[in-house]
Amino acid sequence: MKTERRPRRFLLRNLVLHFRPTTVPEPTLKFTFTWGLGGMAVVLVMLQIVTGVMLKFVYEPIATQAYASVIHLQNDVPFGGFIRNIHFWSANFLVVAVFLHLLRVFFTGAFHAGRRFTWVVGLILFFLVLASNFTGYLLPWDQLAYWAVTISTGMLEYVPGIGLRIQHLVRGGPEIGQATLGIFFALHTAVIPILMGGLMAFHFWRIRKAGGLAVSRPPENEPDAAPASVPVVPGLLIREAVVALLVIAFVCLMAAAIDTPVGAPANPGLSPNPTKAPWYFGGFQEMLLHFHPSFAVFVIPAIIFFALLLVPYVNLEETGAGIWFASRTGRRTAAIAAVSAVLFTGLLVFLDEFYMDWTGWMPDVSPFLSTGLIPAAGCFVVVAGCYLSARKLFSATRMEALQAGFVFLTVSFVVMTLTCALFRGQGMRLMWPWP
Repeated sequence: MKTERRPRRFLLRNLVLHFRPTTVPEPTLKFTFTWGLGGMAVVLVMLQIVTGVMLKFVYEPIATQAYASVIHLQNDVPFGGFIRNIHFWSANFLVVAVFLHLLRVFFTGAFHAGRRFTWVVGLILFFLVLASNFTGYLLPWDQLAYWAVTISTGMLEYVPGIGLRIQHLVRGGPEIGQATLGIFFALHTAVIPILMGGLMAFHFWRIRKAGGLAVSRPPENEPDAAPASVPVVPGLLIREAVVALLVIAFVCLMAAAIDTPVGAPANPGLSPNPTKAPWYFGGFQEMLLHFHPSFAVFVIPAIIFFALLLVPYVNLEETGAGIWFASRTGRRTAAIAAVSAVLFTGLLVFLDEFYMDWTGWMPDVSPFLSTGLIPAAGCFVVVAGCYLSARKLFSATRMEALQAGFVFLTVSFVVMTLTCALFRGQGMRLMWPWP
């Protein structure tokens, strides 16, 4: 009898009653400490769940009827278009909010001892958010969705060895069709929400067990310098409620002002020009234009992903936890890295578009080397140079230099994403976004 009560007692004490502590350090109440990004993400997830359940009453996950059901929802169902707009905008804002939350945790050093696995869980949640958006992207079954998913799943074939098998598994066959729609619908409405719900609860519990938000520890010789604590109610609760209401109001305003685009019905025989992946995969599509496909889709992302997983387990200084970029030196090196990334990436994209010809310059070298290994190695040398420059020129700590390198990579990827989304026209040629 006692053993049966322990699991329930564990859940009650650790996941329910301990969801929030009774007090929190006063500095963590400052809005700029976290920008409320974690709470925003939770609110956006809840909006997704509520509106998603409503949409399921009308949507039909059948290739021959999906598009018609979306049009019916938009035009005939009372408030159907508004609900779908909320679902659409909250999904896109969720990607941005979770990405910025991940950056906030990294740049405030909130992933050290006691929080390492919490960082890993957060990374997994970020990829689940991307997967949720991607699987939902196909459901309207219009031209934009059909060909965006075709391009995105087409990237999978460049994964060495098992690419085609993964592609067929995701698509449910060699082509996008009814099987693909069924798989994406099941993942989007059942599998991914269940995984996200479980991991979110575990993520919150881990944060609570680690003592809440990470703040700078007082020096050992100043034990009385610890920040004062304030009650969660009303100190934190009111702030979270205000942020939640502002997020809901903003999403509803966007939903009322801008309708979710719906194109022509999906036509497998007529691809639009240009054909682009969803905006959050635009950086990878841009990389395909500059690197060998295996490097753009698999090698470079895999290296960066495993590096992010291992970062908390590297021996880094734990000073400055909760302080953006650790110190004034860290903020200076991060700013220089961001500007350098914009100039470096923008210049390389321009030169590679109009002047560079790696294959022509090295005709006797295989494309795997000339457009893959050599350019990728050069890019990682630049990132390593960013790290070493921060260490030598600015006397940055290992953590500050690592942050500078991460800023360089992040800004470079953002530049490539914006380039693909805004500056690629017909034939994926580089051009201005306005006539």
